[in-house]
Amino acid sequence: MKLSLLAALAMGLVAAPAVAADSVGMGILKSQCISCHAIAKPDNASLDRLWERKGPDLYYAGSKFNKPWLVKWLQDPARIRPAGEFYTKHIKGSDKEDVVDESTLTPHVKLSKADAEAVADALMALTGPADLVTKGAFKGDKVSMSMGAMFFNKLRGCAACHQAKPGTGGSSGPELYTAGERLQPDYIYSYIKNPQAIDPHIWMPTLNLAEPDLQRLTGYILQLSASEGK
Repeated sequence: MKLSLLAALAMGLVAAPAVAADSVGMGILKSQCISCHAIAKPDNASLDRLWERKGPDLYYAGSKFNKPWLVKWLQDPARIRPAGEFYTKHIKGSDKEDVVDESTLTPHVKLSKADAEAVADALMALTGPADLVTKGAFKGDKVSMSMGAMFFNKLRGCAACHQAKPGTGGSSGPELYTAGERLQPDYIYSYIKNPQAIDPHIWMPTLNLAEPDLQRLTGYILQLSASEGK
């Protein structure tokens, strides 16, 4: 009995710092982030809600992001979506093509290192529904970057909405040249397979890819971060 009590106390002492950090991070999320991000699954998953959303949902952040990237990015946030969360609200016409109206975009708040680590801990605890991301779906095989680029740019048209390198590609979706650093492989796979299951009413189409093509496209996107860093 005494041993059990001592063990329980020891476990409590060990867990206390993690719980405290998580509590601090959740406090920051609630005070600074929920005006733009959902940290609990919304009851209303309508098209109107998507239209009014100011930032991506975070209730499944722990199944989406890599923690080291979160800690770094929260201290020095760089824009991931060139035209903001809903691109039609942030573009203006020009003589040749639509351009992003920078004056309509709000900079993301910067956090201190300690706060960034606390918020990252809190976000990683938000994993969402168990079936949202298929664990172990991506097999980890390397892909040919030239073949992947052809698939990305020409065969599937991903470059119409996404950038595989800075300044090249579309602006209506998030850039993907940091996706390998930012996102978990199984999340990328699951989102490509069925974007509507993760983000209802999102404008990204379901491509109905065969399994080998899903693996290839996921692998290519993951490898973009490594090639961009060279």
